[in-house]
Amino acid sequence: MTLEDNRGGLCAALCESRTSGNMSRVTPLGQLGWIVARDVNRTVGGGYAAMELLRRTFVARGWMTGATHGVIVAVSRLTPGTNVLAYCTAAGWRLRGWRGSAVALAAASIPSSIIIFLMSAALVRVAAYRAVQAGLAVGMLVACVLLFAAAWSLLEPYIKGRARIRVVAMLACALALYFVGLTPVRILLIAAVVGLFIRPMHEPSHEEGRPKTHTTAGTSR
Repeated sequence: MTLEDNRGGLCAALCESRTSGNMSRVTPLGQLGWIVARDVNRTVGGGYAAMELLRRTFVARGWMTGATHGVIVAVSRLTPGTNVLAYCTAAGWRLRGWRGSAVALAAASIPSSIIIFLMSAALVRVAAYRAVQAGLAVGMLVACVLLFAAAWSLLEPYIKGRARIRVVAMLACALALYFVGLTPVRILLIAAVVGLFIRPMHEPSHEEGRPKTHTTAGTSR
């Protein structure tokens, strides 16, 4: 099955979900625009948080089902560009046709663009102050700490026994390649090629670390 077949199937499912219930009669454009602007522009951390808020609101109002939401998410992942804008455009089309798409896209993009413009203009004016520079430095430090903490939580289960030496060697090689001047994409490609010739590390299971229970004969039949 090709990518075009997948897109065609998803679009067909979206069309079917739109025609299965006439939502255009029960979804006012004003409410649609307000909901999209409210849920998209109050989230931090990526478009998936906004999509989840929109899903909860649409499902609670009876405008959309969970299955339709899943189809729209899949379509937004296949389209180029920002996923959350593609989601809002598809959801608006699902609810009110091209008018809903235009309203949802404008509500999702225009307020956030204005906010970014105002924040950038304010930052340019106050960036020379030491207090602002200190605040930005602290923010970058906190972001780096959170990033390394998340990376460590993923890496920690694999740093056991002989795997510890392998992990340290891989990190050292990655840092060396970075300081040489290679881009992260090339480093990932080199790591992928090297990984083809390295035996996979043992993946820890959920059962590890639990005390073993012994059963005696006759306890189970």
